[in-house]
Amino acid sequence: MLSDIVSFFEITLFTFNEEPIALWEILMVPVGILVAFWAARMLIKGVSNRLAAKNKDPNIILLIERILFVLTIAVIFLTTLSLLNIPITAFAFLSGAIAIGFGFGAQNIINNFISGWILIGEKPIRLGDFLELEGFKGTVEQISTRSTRIRRVDGVHLLVPNSKLLENTVINWTLRDKLVRGSVKVGVAYGSDVKLVAQLIEQVALEQNQILDVPPPQVFFQDFGDNALVFEVLFWINSTAEGGIRAAASKVRFAIDESFNQHKIVIAFPQRDIHVDGELKLTR
Repeated sequence: MLSDIVSFFEITLFTFNEEPIALWEILMVPVGILVAFWAARMLIKGVSNRLAAKNKDPNIILLIERILFVLTIAVIFLTTLSLLNIPITAFAFLSGAIAIGFGFGAQNIINNFISGWILIGEKPIRLGDFLELEGFKGTVEQISTRSTRIRRVDGVHLLVPNSKLLENTVINWTLRDKLVRGSVKVGVAYGSDVKLVAQLIEQVALEQNQILDVPPPQVFFQDFGDNALVFEVLFWINSTAEGGIRAAASKVRFAIDESFNQHKIVIAFPQRDIHVDGELKLTR
């Protein structure tokens, strides 16, 4: 009985390049591939966890994972051919045809694939960077083979092709550091003590915890407006998203309003003088 089963699995299904291919060899291919991928996944996961425990750069970890994955596919492919006794030279013509097909029909895929490796290698865009691209802003969450996943400030996820990040102008707010400059404008009524106004605005900016002392906030007497004396304060904060600068600017505005009220400084509002030619009669 056992010999019959063995003989059944040793049946030659076909001959490839003068090499007989038995049934058991065909059945072992998917099993071997699944086991190999499982083992490779556990190995890559172990390496990633060890690097993460050493507080390595997430971008370096991603690059190592990508290299190990490609090497795994290459090893599994060559091992499978070896188990089937198929020489690599048998795929010379097939690989040439595939290359031509990719060249004409998969240009975008190849372009995005290569762009993904460039993004990981050169690191012009890294995990956690805050980007501004074509009118939207968001944080980079993942750089994959074909696309980059970006979480927009409103919580929506975007999948941006990797080539688009290299071929278009991208504003990276956190490329070199997390310094972000914010500004707040305020207009006060004519007749206000401008030196006192500038002093109060600077004091308010310095009292905010988020605003950095170096570089220090700067207050400018911006303009003589139609209805107000315009002042502007520039300040710097450490922020990884646009929301940080908005929150800081909002706190500055609240504090300016409170300080101006305490010192009886009027925040200007639009005013218009109306001149009436002729007589104006009021009737009930």
